[in-house]
Amino acid sequence: MAYAIIKTGGLQYRVAEGDTIDVDRLDGEAGQKLTFDEVLLHSDGDNLSHGSAVQGATVSGEVVEQRKGEKLIAFKYRRRKGYHRTVGHRRKLTRVKITGITLGSKSKKAVKEATE
Repeated sequence: MAYAIIKTGGLQYRVAEGDTIDVDRLDGEAGQKLTFDEVLLHSDGDNLSHGSAVQGATVSGEVVEQRKGEKLIAFKYRRRKGYHRTVGHRRKLTRVKITGITLGSKSKKAVKEATE
C-alpha cells in the first residue's frame, strides 16, 4: 500500500490515499482542494524513497470541514500555598481527506548533479 509522510503546521503525518486527517487550521472552505508540497518520504510498498528522491512530490487533499478539537485543561497547583490555576483551550483544526499522492519526475541529469 502506498503512503507518504508530509509536514504541515510543524507536525509530520503519515498519509495514504483515502485517509482523513486533522491538521492545524488551514485557509479554505469545505470542498476546496489543497496541495501539500513538503513530502518527506514516499513508499509504494516495495520501494522507499526520501530526501532528494521525493523532491517535487505532492500530496493532494480536499477540505472536509473546519472544526475545533477536544478541550484541553491545564491545572497548576502548589500544595499548602493556596495556589491553583485552571486554564484550557481548544485547538482550531482543519479536517482533510487525502485524494492522491504524486511523485515528481526528475531528469537523469538533475539526479546525477545532485549526487556529485
